[in-house]
Parts: sequence; structure tokens; C-alpha cells
Amino acid sequence: MAEVSSELIYEVLKQLRDRQISTEAKVDELKAEMQAFRGHMVALQQDTQNIYAILVRHEARLDRIERRLDLVEPATA
Repeated sequence: MAEVSSELIYEVLKQLRDRQISTEAKVDELKAEMQAFRGHMVALQQDTQNIYAILVRHEARLDRIERRLDLVEPATA
């Protein structure tokens, strides 16, 4: 069986530290990507809300035009 020495333990600890640093760098990169993704999602939500607002305005205008031209059937109860 191999003899455990302080040098061997030191080398193993250095490898563990290097792996930890590498992992932390990857986690930081993933965080940055997630923040960018979140920003894109917010932009898409805003675009969708703007489209709905435009559609509501167009619908209101169309309703007014139909009423003016008497194209709307009277509502029956």
C-alpha cells in the first residue's frame, strides 16, 4: 500500500482547489447566461403586452366604425 505523505495530501488538495475554482467559474458563467435569458424573457413579455394593447385599440376603433356605418346588428335579449 502506498505511503501517505504530506506531499501527497498537498497535491490532492491542490487538485480539489483547482476543480473548485473551475466549478465556480462555470457557475458564474451559467449565472450570466441565466440573467441574459431572463432579460430576453422580460422583453418578450413586454412585446406581447404591447401587441395586446394595440389589438385592443384596433378593436375599439373597429367597433366605432361598425357603429357609425350601422353594420352592427342590434343586440337581442
